[in-house]
Amino acid sequence: MDLIPDQNYTSNEFIASTSSNIHLTCPSCRITISQNRPRSMCPFCGNFYDPNVELDISLRSDSRIRSDSHEEILRLPPIDSGRQLLRVTGFGPLITDGLGVIHTYITGLLFRPHTEEDTPNLYLTLPPIHNSRPSLAIRESPGLSDETHFSSYGISNATKNPHFIHTTLENSQFSYNTKFMSNPITYPKRDKTLEEFKDLLNKSAECADYTELHDFYEQTFSSYVEMNALFKENPEQENAKFNDPQLKLQFLYAVYDELNHLPSFISKTVLKGVIASLTSTDQLKAKDEIRAIFILLQNPIFSSQSSYSVFAHLLKRIINLNSGDHQLLIHWFSNLAADRMRSLVKRLLQFITIREFPPNNRHKLPSISKSRFWIPCATRVLALINAANNKVIPNVINYIEFYNYALDHINLMSEYYRWQNPSKTNRLTHNFTFTNKFSYCQYPFILILQRDSEQQMILNARQSLLNRAIHQQMADIDVFFLNLNIHRSNLVSDSLNEIAKKQNDLKKKLKVTFIGEPGLDMGGLTKEWFLLLIKQIFHEDYGMFVYHSKSRCYWFSTAQMGNLREYNLIGVLMGLAVYNSIILDLHFPTLCFKKLLSPPVVPVDVDRCNVGMCNVNMDDFTQVMPDVAVGLKELLSYEGNVEEDFCMNFQVSVEEFNEMKTHALKPNGQDITVNNENRFEYVELYMDLILNKAIFQPFKAFYLGFHSVCASNALIMLRPEEVEVLVCGCPTIDMEELRKATVYDGFHENDLIIKYFWDIIKSLTPEMQKEFLRFVTGSDRVPINGMSEMNFKISAQNGSTDMLPISHTCFNQLVLPRYPTQEILKQKLIIAISNAEGFGLE
Repeated sequence: MDLIPDQNYTSNEFIASTSSNIHLTCPSCRITISQNRPRSMCPFCGNFYDPNVELDISLRSDSRIRSDSHEEILRLPPIDSGRQLLRVTGFGPLITDGLGVIHTYITGLLFRPHTEEDTPNLYLTLPPIHNSRPSLAIRESPGLSDETHFSSYGISNATKNPHFIHTTLENSQFSYNTKFMSNPITYPKRDKTLEEFKDLLNKSAECADYTELHDFYEQTFSSYVEMNALFKENPEQENAKFNDPQLKLQFLYAVYDELNHLPSFISKTVLKGVIASLTSTDQLKAKDEIRAIFILLQNPIFSSQSSYSVFAHLLKRIINLNSGDHQLLIHWFSNLAADRMRSLVKRLLQFITIREFPPNNRHKLPSISKSRFWIPCATRVLALINAANNKVIPNVINYIEFYNYALDHINLMSEYYRWQNPSKTNRLTHNFTFTNKFSYCQYPFILILQRDSEQQMILNARQSLLNRAIHQQMADIDVFFLNLNIHRSNLVSDSLNEIAKKQNDLKKKLKVTFIGEPGLDMGGLTKEWFLLLIKQIFHEDYGMFVYHSKSRCYWFSTAQMGNLREYNLIGVLMGLAVYNSIILDLHFPTLCFKKLLSPPVVPVDVDRCNVGMCNVNMDDFTQVMPDVAVGLKELLSYEGNVEEDFCMNFQVSVEEFNEMKTHALKPNGQDITVNNENRFEYVELYMDLILNKAIFQPFKAFYLGFHSVCASNALIMLRPEEVEVLVCGCPTIDMEELRKATVYDGFHENDLIIKYFWDIIKSLTPEMQKEFLRFVTGSDRVPINGMSEMNFKISAQNGSTDMLPISHTCFNQLVLPRYPTQEILKQKLIIAISNAEGFGLE
């Protein structure tokens, strides 16, 4: 087994084992190790034990950050513990045949197999995670805070920290080596400037002689020492700053950008130099290894498949770093420009994709047995960059850019099983490697929750069939479905009663029947039921939700005029929609989904827990009441006398449905004036009232309704924005994307009537385009992955042209007569779109 020791640099921290052990539980794989010293990173899945430790605390114990009292070697121990790492000064005949032998060389040097003496004996006992369990017993990890930006590096930094199940692993021992140097470390003087480099480029291009430029690249990337000597702002300086790697980044990026335009033999030389630097044992100043890794990770040569063997070992070197160095890298990554971070993310995603789906080309990848660590290491480095991205508000790049859509083609059910049943991997042999426990489900890919719902539907249907067999009852197809029988004239009360009677069937496939209508639900009636029910419940006559015109969204009424059962019904509706892959037209702010994940699993003692309560900030409040948020910001920035000029107290009045209701922000708030000293407290209490306390009971009913259907471990992995997309779909309507994905039956895409049709659709207003979607699909929302997911079909109707277009919402199909002119087509289409409610037979 390849365990990764958490490195330690100072004599004060290097303490012998004590009698008391520390128990650390990984939030991702849920494995607890018991050992005699703190550790920040799980050796099995690469996650972090305490994701909320602040950087200055985590690095405070590293004396090289704060003291120059002694010099040290900053160097990782060899992967093959107990053996001395070979220092390479030249390659000789090893490189004469190009890059073909690089993988063999680097693998033999850096990734030698372990002997049994090197491998600790670990024994795992983990309970399986049962899909049928409606809620999970939880215990908060100490120190969790909603405000931290270091939450859950390995599971897509959610705004609210997840709660985790604690399990156990027997004690394991790790060894650490720290070496101190008595002599000062000096670097060679490398004083080439950016201007001199540009002159060298021009000179080489003019005379077509790249010898001098080749020598420059060869020397620069031959070792960590050379990289720091050239790119470090002050090569003699020790230690590091949190938010600044103190590198000549403009110079570095110029060197990298030009590398893509130079002859290929220079790139090969750079790659050989990187191999030399990875195997070097040179003595470095404090944190200069981290600087060198930061430099190398952005090297464009790693975009080439021929360099992947070297890139993989660089990624493993990063994973082997201790938690303090990881967090230093996170801070440095967070200051990258958007284009630099985007390039780095794309490079890692491409690396994962090519290892997962190797192309048939001349750059043959090593066998899986020799490169099993590639994907876990790349994914965890990607998690560090994701943590850095989420550290910055607004994010450096969109969180969607971290998705790897190629993974839709892997066996997600197998990944799901490995994630849900970690104890069944090598349980009999008691062997463990961090690769055979790795699952993509530990990371926030959007399809996991859908796969989870499919699996739970199958399990519930199977259990219902088994129960009938045990009681010797006749098998009935209805046992596989949640069957709701609804009167259109009594929509809300019938829906409430049906759901209340069939609580045990909520995790079955939904089927709706409108009583008195001849429709057979193949999906279309279900979509219509969702649409009509939500439209009715959100009407202001119900008084459950308040529409805020400035933010164009609904929020829970503080007047609480609605019945708690109806709030619970809305939660159930949202859960059923996600569970049945149906997109809803809901206009909730992202804050609503943040509260739904607070916590992401229902506590056992739910009556004693403040579910749905989360820390809120001004950004959250702006999503709901942007006009009021402007006033609060002005209050906070006001430079005059707040008490005299604003004349406010700790009591607020909220108007809803033409009624004014007064709330005290704290006991005796009417007697406490707002002044310059307590105005921040006033704003915090005001936001907490509107977004949490005043709506606690309605939101709790809503929360429990949602989780009664979506009691899924997958929710732990999702961000609020991702849950919002699962419920509400993509907000952008792209009719051109729909046109490209459309198939035809009886028509050809170049037929004149089809050209007329798409010209008409594209000319419609956005609201009418949504009505068109509702007419042909039963929902006016765009699927999660865009229009191309709709499988839209246009069929020819050869009958009378006096007929209106007909839609089959169950199959996303439009039946179109062959109208003779564009004007007639538009007239008939508008009439059909405007009268698209109800079910009828021809």
